[in-house]
Amino acid sequence: MSPAGSVAALARLVPAPARQAETVDWAAVEAAWGTRFPSDYVRFMETYGPGTFGDTVVVEHPQPDVEGYPGGSGLDEETANARLTWEAEGDDAGFAVDPQDILAWGVTTGADIYCWVTTDEDPDRWPVLIWGRHTTPAFQLHPFGMTEFLRRLCGDAEFRKETVSVVLPEPVQFTGWRGDPDA
Repeated sequence: MSPAGSVAALARLVPAPARQAETVDWAAVEAAWGTRFPSDYVRFMETYGPGTFGDTVVVEHPQPDVEGYPGGSGLDEETANARLTWEAEGDDAGFAVDPQDILAWGVTTGADIYCWVTTDEDPDRWPVLIWGRHTTPAFQLHPFGMTEFLRRLCGDAEFRKETVSVVLPEPVQFTGWRGDPDA
C-alpha cells in the first residue's frame, strides 16, 4: 500500500485533525539522524502530526527540542530506552537485532516502545519492532510500516490484545500535541 493509501486507511478508522497540525523540517531531521524516514511516517506527520491515539498510544515528534513539545526530544529519548531495553532483554526475543539499528517512533502509557528496525537501505521497508511491557511475546517484529501497524492497532481487537499493554478506548480518537487547531 502506498504511504498516502496507508494513512488514508488509518484516517477512515481514526479521523485526522481538521487541518495539518505540524510542519517538519525533514532535511534537518534526516541530517540529525543520518537517515531518511519512512514515507508513511512523513505522510503521517503531514496529516496527523505528533500526538496520541486514545490518550494511550503516543506517536513522537521527529525533531529534537521543539519549543513547547511535551515529549521533549521524544525520538531521541525513546530510541535510547529501546536500545537499552534490547541490550538488557533482547536475548529472549528469538530473533537478532543490533541495538544500533533500532529507532523508536512511539510509546504507550503502559511503557510499551514502538520502533523501526533500520537495517534495510529503503526506510519504506523497515519493519515495526515492539517491546511490550505486558505483551506476549514481549518482543515482536511486524513486517509492515508504522501506519499499517497503527491501523491494525486501532481497528483489530485481536491484533490489539497482543501488541499493546494498555486499553484503547472505543472509539479510538487522535489528539494532536497542539490540540485541535480549529478549536
